Amino acid sequence: MSDDLEAARQNSQSWYWWGIPTFFRCPWNEDPKQADIGLVGVPHSSGNGSTERDQHLGPRAVRNVSGFYRRTHFVHGFAPWDVARINDLGDVPLPEAMNNEACVRDIEAFYRRLDEAGTRPVSIGGDHSITGPILKAVAGPGRKLSGGKPCALIHFDAHTDSYDNMPHWLGAMRSAAHWAAYTAKEQAVDPALSVQLGMRGHPSGAIHKGGVGGSSRELGYRVVTMQEFEDLGVARTVELIRERVGDAPAYITFDLDCMDPSVAPGVSNIEPGFSGFTIREATRLLQGLKGLDIIGGDVVCLMPTKDSPNQITAQMAMVMMFEITTLIAAALKK
Repeated sequence: MSDDLEAARQNSQSWYWWGIPTFFRCPWNEDPKQADIGLVGVPHSSGNGSTERDQHLGPRAVRNVSGFYRRTHFVHGFAPWDVARINDLGDVPLPEAMNNEACVRDIEAFYRRLDEAGTRPVSIGGDHSITGPILKAVAGPGRKLSGGKPCALIHFDAHTDSYDNMPHWLGAMRSAAHWAAYTAKEQAVDPALSVQLGMRGHPSGAIHKGGVGGSSRELGYRVVTMQEFEDLGVARTVELIRERVGDAPAYITFDLDCMDPSVAPGVSNIEPGFSGFTIREATRLLQGLKGLDIIGGDVVCLMPTKDSPNQITAQMAMVMMFEITTLIAAALKK
């Protein structure tokens, strides 16, 4: 009977609805030393108090939908699971969940373990404040994954998240609105190598000196607004990113609000007044980055409680997580 049971288990492995849900049906192993790429959930939502607070439900939603997406990448021609040890490392424990500064501290401490093990993280948030502590843990002086250097940041978003003219965001100091500024000032990110793309929307107040993205340009980032992207197109935008990043260690952060609301309605900072990236544009941009030294990435701002009944936004988060994971596997394979 035990042999028959084991055979039945093996025969059930390919079906996404069978078994305990993990990211892409990867093994659950919380030891980063056992993984080349670690898939991590960051159920955090106290870093952006100006919108709904349900981003902490994002990791569970993606685990639930991602089972059927354990696939071979059609464009790149290989399966990431076949060339790298990829495990679900579980969720970052956040015992003080409503205290953003405590969570930022705990997130950085969690990811330092991955950096020490040489494990490249791909994470699902959570609001965008999670990216700051992850970057601090894996890039900059003393960090293994970046070789002790600041990393290049490839930042997909409708917003620059580089406020540096205010000390806090509704009490959160290392907030979803501040991380792109403090990581640059604290040498986790080199803005001279970095690109922010997809910015759009009517400003909520007076336009910052330098126009939309002015605060980022002052820090040294290259900002590609959605309007500029529409003029450049995918191929030229990919060239621009690759020229700027070069051979530097690079980190990708993908805020789902950069996508058009028609394909990603369940996000926490939706921008309905201007078109965002289509699915095809977003995936082609990511696929064009193959060969870069991607040391990690994250997908943020999924709001499952605002998603459509078919969970299309959770599926978009799954797709972008798959693309980033495949890019890192390609770098390791190379």
